[in-house]
Amino acid sequence: RRYGLWFRLRKLIIWLLGVYIAIPFLVKLCPAIQAKLVFLNFVRVPYFIDLKRPQDQGLNHTCNYYLQPEEDVTIGVWHTVPAALWKNARGKDQLWFEDALGSTHPVILYLHGNAGTRGGDHRVELYKVLSSLGYHVVTFDYRGWGDSIGSPSERGMTYDALHVFDWIKARSGDNPVYIWGHSLGTGVATNLVRRLCERETPPDALILESPFTNIREEARSHPFSIYRYFPGFDWFFLDPITTSGIKFANDENVKYISCSLLILHAEDDPVVPFHLGKKLYNIAATSRSFRDYKVQFVPFHTDLGYRHKYIYRSPELPRILREFLGKSEHERHH
Repeated sequence: RRYGLWFRLRKLIIWLLGVYIAIPFLVKLCPAIQAKLVFLNFVRVPYFIDLKRPQDQGLNHTCNYYLQPEEDVTIGVWHTVPAALWKNARGKDQLWFEDALGSTHPVILYLHGNAGTRGGDHRVELYKVLSSLGYHVVTFDYRGWGDSIGSPSERGMTYDALHVFDWIKARSGDNPVYIWGHSLGTGVATNLVRRLCERETPPDALILESPFTNIREEARSHPFSIYRYFPGFDWFFLDPITTSGIKFANDENVKYISCSLLILHAEDDPVVPFHLGKKLYNIAATSRSFRDYKVQFVPFHTDLGYRHKYIYRSPELPRILREFLGKSEHERHH
């Protein structure tokens, strides 16, 4: 009996080892697998929410829109008005919400990370915090996420963000517009802001929450990467990402960005290591493009337990934003 158990165990170990060795070759032969692991757009959590009804998530002052950045691409958008407009917003239609962007309140365009949708729990909680602080919050699902139609790609995600930014600017008058990117959304955010700066229409500030330097360094540093020490890791796993046209080069983009920059990062982040956010800050802080603008890095101590997506819980966040964006406003007017 003991021999039979050992035989089965040995058979299982050999089988698992075979799968472990086969996966890198499978990824190398089919780069689309690695692209799906970067985007995780097929993971829709929470599963059973109706994205047409943001009020089901406690967002009673939010309107759901659909915009069309390109032919055959439709993206779902949520617009949450400042909490001060909550009573006025009840029962209003899309036109009222669009007109409200011209009220005397700043706007934050929020670019979420991979997996989930614009209705993700931690994202909804951040919208509530920002709304309570007096901001309009406009967020959306990139093509291929949530109920948005299209196939995901870095180029497509960036174009979607550009389309929504221009849509906001066409309605917000002289109100400040800030870009906020989280996790993979920081890659979209710096792509977008670099493009805006190159065409001389920069946002009023850029906020990066839990950012990395570039997607290769993030993949190499990811704590969940069980292949990190596998021989030829770069060739098997990182080169297919590049082959798929995925770079999200925050470290390159910040050299071409000219607006105020705020980086928020928790020291206990298990998804994007803290040292990558600090490294990105050091690159930005010494970049000539930021010489006339404020660049600030705010760490959150491990003991706070904010990890990758709970910085919105910080009681210090309202003060941090008020002080940073207040100074950005000063720069804007002088």
